[in-house]
This record gives sequence, structure tokens and C-alpha cells, in this order.
Amino acid sequence: MTRRPVKIFSVLGVLALAAVAVPAGVSFAGTRNEPAASTKPATTQADSLLGGEPKVPAELNPPAGNVVHAVLKARGVQIYGCTAGAWTLIEPAASLTGVTLRPAKKVTALHYRGPSWQSDQDGSLVEGDGASAVRAPSAHPDSIPQLRLTAKTTRGGGVFGKVTFIQRLDTVGGLAPAGGCSGSTTTAVPYRAVYRFFVAS
Repeated sequence: MTRRPVKIFSVLGVLALAAVAVPAGVSFAGTRNEPAASTKPATTQADSLLGGEPKVPAELNPPAGNVVHAVLKARGVQIYGCTAGAWTLIEPAASLTGVTLRPAKKVTALHYRGPSWQSDQDGSLVEGDGASAVRAPSAHPDSIPQLRLTAKTTRGGGVFGKVTFIQRLDTVGGLAPAGGCSGSTTTAVPYRAVYRFFVAS
């Protein structure tokens, strides 16, 4: 009779720990993780939550006066269409999961044509200005470049309502198929990336 309560409390304890650890357990592909015994202090709350800071090329850093507001990992596809015998980007389609920093909470969003990012929790949206894009090569071969975009339009008061800049980091995959194409065919190429969203400090 004494074993059953112990098992029940053990299961409840595991469930409680899992619930508390959701933001910390978000996996960010390609980020740099510090060793557990490292004495290097976390530079931001994102480092504490995610276990490391993405490697950011200097040219992708936004101007002074902007701070990281949210960090989200994306998994999805880059959709290409055939135009005059060549593959041309139509739009991205990805789902994102990550955290905001102040307050620290788990957030989810969708990424699509614009390029736009929209919270599926509060409806807020940010659209990047593609004409302002600053590019840097990906550390992974045969992958779309890393980017810094200026926010062109925002909507709502939620997670994306005050975003000023967007970074696309640690890109893996997503390049258009090699060679030409014919007709009006489309193709979807899987990719993943880490997106960081900035606000004015």
C-alpha cells in the first residue's frame, strides 16, 4: 500500500518539472551552448533560457539602441516557383516556437509571405522590409543566407507589436533547387533557422 502513493507523487513531480522547464527546453539548432561548468555569465536572459547565444556576424547586428526581445526557432519550407526557366522564391512557410525575454514566456508564431511573422497567440504581426536586407553567408553549406531586416510594418500590441529589427540566423537548408525548371511548377525546400526580434531599448 505504501508504493502506490510514492509512484503517484513521482509522476506528478516529473510532470511539474516538465511544465516549468518548457521555455528552457526549447531547442535552437546551431546555437552555441556553454559547458555546464562554465563560469562565463549569461549576457542576456535569452542565454539563461536557451543555454547559449547564436553566433551573429557583425554586419547583422542592428544599430545601438535596439535590444533582443524574443528568440524563436523556425522549421518550415522555402517555396519556389518556376519563372522563365529559373526557380524564384515565392514565400516562406514556417512555424516558430521560442521565448520572449521580458517577461520570459513561451511564444509561438507563423512565418509567411511579406516576409511576415504573426503571433498565433495574440495576433500581433511584423513585416520586414526586404529591400533593406543585410546578408551574411550561412555557416552551413548549401543553405540560405543569414539576414538582418528592418521592420516595415507592425500591428497589434503583442509580441511583435514594437519590433524594430529581425535577424535570421543559423540557417540550414532552404536553397532553391540546382538547375533550371519548366512550366509553372512549384517546389518546397525544407529549412530551419533561428529568428531574433529586436525592440527599441
